[in-house]
Amino acid sequence: QVQLVEAGGGLMQAGDSLRLSCAAAGRPFTFSHYAMGWFRQAPGKERESVAALSWTSNSTYYTDSVKGRFTISRDNARNILYLQMNGLEPEDTAVYYCATPKSPYELGPHVLPTKYLYWGQGTQVTVSS
Repeated sequence: QVQLVEAGGGLMQAGDSLRLSCAAAGRPFTFSHYAMGWFRQAPGKERESVAALSWTSNSTYYTDSVKGRFTISRDNARNILYLQMNGLEPEDTAVYYCATPKSPYELGPHVLPTKYLYWGQGTQVTVSS
């Protein structure tokens, strides 16, 4: 079983920066062996992949709308996944979730929500213009 807890959301203004974090824990669970992803869901819209990271951290994915603004990273020593968000736009308003697949060594980065089994509870990011 894996537990994921997101933090760092808030009410921001357009152009601001924000860093989300996702603390991972479980037993047995070796964070450094798992691909990770960030998703978001805005009201009335489907959950979409925002960024994803392979378990080796050698490969990343970003949806087009956040390329050049968002950066996904991980701290394997602390079991934390990050999403650095710069140049926030009102369109970034959503609940942000982190997720990880069922098994380790699934290379990734994975885009489809169906590739992920474990999800956090989400953190709200609201960007005003």
